[in-house]
Amino acid sequence: MKPSLIVFDTTLRDGEQSPGASMNKEEKLRIARQLEKMRVDVIEAGFAAASDGDFEAIRLVSENIRESTVCSLARANEADITRAGEAIAPAARKRIHTFIATSPIHMEKKLNMMPDDVLEQAVKAVGWARRYTDDVEFSAEDAGRSELDFLCRIFEAVISAGATTINVPDTVGYNMPRQFSHTLAQLIERIPNSDKVIWSVHCHNDLGLAVANSLAAIEAGARQVECTINGLGERAGNAALEEIVMAVRTRPDIFPVEIALDTTQIVPASRLVSQITGYPVQPNKAIVGANAFAHEAGIHQDGVLKHRETYEIMRAEDVGWKENKLVLGKHSGRNAFKKRLSELGVVLESEEALNAAFTRFKELADKKHEIFDEDLQALARPEVAPEQDYYKLGYSLVSSETGEIPHARVILGVGGEEKTGEADGSGPVDAVFKAIEEIAQSGAKLLLYSVNAITTGTDAQGEVTVRLARDEHIVNGQGADTDIVIASAKAYLNALNKLQTSRERLNPQL
Repeated sequence: MKPSLIVFDTTLRDGEQSPGASMNKEEKLRIARQLEKMRVDVIEAGFAAASDGDFEAIRLVSENIRESTVCSLARANEADITRAGEAIAPAARKRIHTFIATSPIHMEKKLNMMPDDVLEQAVKAVGWARRYTDDVEFSAEDAGRSELDFLCRIFEAVISAGATTINVPDTVGYNMPRQFSHTLAQLIERIPNSDKVIWSVHCHNDLGLAVANSLAAIEAGARQVECTINGLGERAGNAALEEIVMAVRTRPDIFPVEIALDTTQIVPASRLVSQITGYPVQPNKAIVGANAFAHEAGIHQDGVLKHRETYEIMRAEDVGWKENKLVLGKHSGRNAFKKRLSELGVVLESEEALNAAFTRFKELADKKHEIFDEDLQALARPEVAPEQDYYKLGYSLVSSETGEIPHARVILGVGGEEKTGEADGSGPVDAVFKAIEEIAQSGAKLLLYSVNAITTGTDAQGEVTVRLARDEHIVNGQGADTDIVIASAKAYLNALNKLQTSRERLNPQL
């Protein structure tokens, strides 16, 4: 029997630190349930000290997740760790993940601490964490640029203090695979009590090597990998869960570990995270991209038809790809609708929410010949993940014709009061956005406008993502409709509503 590889998913914590990817607690719970369904070992639900919202989200996940370990991040200070301990208290399986920086540049420039002081603080942090749980993980932030001798000292000390998992993060994505695997192997060899803990890695993708470094570390002895769905994360992102898992599964001749993950849930998880965060998955993304199992070249098509393994090293079904047409239409009942949503991991918390979503389903069924799973997920979003609806779209009229300047007139509900705005634009979407801004006067800057067809066909719903920035707050807004201009207006208003309720939060890096 090969040893198990622990899959530690940090989509809800590190992934959420992607600009605009902040999630509310209901959205975090939806993703956590999907991760549990996929049999992820550890779910890092957030950073409890970051904000009241993060604390409440971790608490909600802890109350509802029974099979996976629920983890909260905490800096190496007593206040953070106390907050983390309180947040994970209801969890059936719980972990505190505490960290402190260990590289010379971080200790000098950021912490303004001497190495001996950092070591002392790390040992104290592990002791504080053990008041709340026996499952304590310690991370040396920026370990990839830390001195090996100091890493040996601090890791030996925190293991003696009771840490059960030691994480070696390549915080800034600086390491090369051979270098990173050598570092891990040296740590395991040189630290006298290294056999008392699980060794973990957390790799960032600044040089596009996060997955490669993680896999190299597994060969060197790592038995936990920290990763995110779709490689989501700040800057260039984190190691992608789906790529690490399928590399290990596909190459058992190389990797000396086994993974208990249900890989058929990978694609559903990818779609859910993309839909909630508004970060689309590029078509050529490994494993979960739309083209990952597509063949256009004649030679490839001929080979696959004769024998699949000529050009496919994995089965599409093994990661969750399947024909997803839904045999539901305008004559379908609420029970069938509710059952399919449940199968997709969408849980509507009240009869009122179900009725509202079902009404939208019926309206869409009158417009479209075929309804797809992605349509249902888009329909369910407003009720599953509500935002403060300070702004509501009441009416939109857009005129656009050859040789004329596009013009838009919108009526919005603004805090319960109806207001009208009109504007010209370089195109119909530009005109709608300017008409909305004539009313809102938000002062927000548009950073991103992205359109994706949710399904195929000219009657497909268009899903629009809008990213706005104001006063250092960055938010994503999403909207879906068969009319792309209406979808754009919904997305813009969704983003404005998030800005209306946004709060400051801490974003630690590992």
